[in-house]
Amino acid sequence: MAAFQIEGGHRLSGSITPQGAKNEALQVLCACLLTQDEVTIHNLPQIADVLHLIELLDKMGVKVTRISEHSYSFKAENIQTDYLFDADYYHRCTTLRGSVMLIGPMLARYHRAILPQPGGDKIGRRHLDTHFDGLCKLGASFTYNADQRLYDATANQLNGCYMLLDEASVTGTANIVMAAVLAEGTTTIYNAACEPYLQQLCKMLCNMGAKIEGIGSNLLTITGVKSLHGCTHTILPDMIEVGSFIGMAAMTGSEILIKNVSLPNLGIIPQSFRKLGIKIIEQGDDILVPAQDHFTIQSYIDGSILTIADAPWPGLTPDLISVLLVVATKAKGSVLIHQKMFESRLFFVDKLIDMGAQIILCDPHRASIIGLGENFHLRPAVMSSPDIRAGIALLIAALSANGVSTIHNIDQIDRGYENIDQRLAALGAKIKRIS
Repeated sequence: MAAFQIEGGHRLSGSITPQGAKNEALQVLCACLLTQDEVTIHNLPQIADVLHLIELLDKMGVKVTRISEHSYSFKAENIQTDYLFDADYYHRCTTLRGSVMLIGPMLARYHRAILPQPGGDKIGRRHLDTHFDGLCKLGASFTYNADQRLYDATANQLNGCYMLLDEASVTGTANIVMAAVLAEGTTTIYNAACEPYLQQLCKMLCNMGAKIEGIGSNLLTITGVKSLHGCTHTILPDMIEVGSFIGMAAMTGSEILIKNVSLPNLGIIPQSFRKLGIKIIEQGDDILVPAQDHFTIQSYIDGSILTIADAPWPGLTPDLISVLLVVATKAKGSVLIHQKMFESRLFFVDKLIDMGAQIILCDPHRASIIGLGENFHLRPAVMSSPDIRAGIALLIAALSANGVSTIHNIDQIDRGYENIDQRLAALGAKIKRIS
């Protein structure tokens, strides 16, 4: 099993460009199943989760052509539906969370979908009820094989309807939208997710001939069409990488230029880091994080302790809570980090406590951080990455620690960050991959 060996305490410098967005890539790749025509996608990140989904589509019968390092074309002309019952299909789906978004397109076009319990991060319960409830309202029916942990979905005819989602699930909304674009009649989805990546999916579907109104809001109106055609789509930069690089610059006291970040799609991410005292300078579509030896956490106007919490868009993405928590350990002041949406994402703080951070884990959702300021340096440690986002947070912590740290289970980091060791080494980081 590979690991990262990191010699921390060195400043970084230079510029870096974020990869294509992982979460958008998984959605738009599944959307390729909705048409028999060719779909070309640019800015695909070369990360494990995306590559595994591309391999899965290839096994399903999609003609996959690699145009360049980050550009592919897909032609889902002849899907091999028998493969859905193959042991290889079962195995691939159980190791990939994004496989859940195959249900909507397969139901819409082939009236049948088989889904083993999807894999991905072990960050608490991530139930699929929103997906299934929405698809059932469109006319699908589900059976569950408890022994095989397998969902079997069928739909002779999907029909549009009004639905109010029980939660603004991003992947749930994506699944329902992809099914609704080929349903008969009009579908209205209230409490829909409206993240930029879902907006991108909707724009891509519209370019394919779908009729979707209300893009960017939590009320989507979809008029079904008979068929979709091919298109060309470019994926947004990954906002989680942008936030990770901001945190990295702050923790190492480095000046880093983050290029082509798509500022309008970052939402309150820059503002959230500024609350921790980090300077962020916007230059066109780039972000400059100047070198800072110290930064101070803001308090509320009445002097009370700041709380940073995740929320559905346009709130703060939960994927950056881990990074913000790490950065807070080096700031001066106190902050409460509230991870509302997942119950197991804060357990990695035990590793930070071992490194000398002043953190009280209040419960599975809340951690209180006492930032010790510029006089505090984390100690090096040997640790293991429990999930993608905790992994990058531990990597940031290791880069700021004085000494050599080792991070095991870096397959989790590779799932979400493309060649992260090489890209950080180009900035001056002392990091190497060891077996």
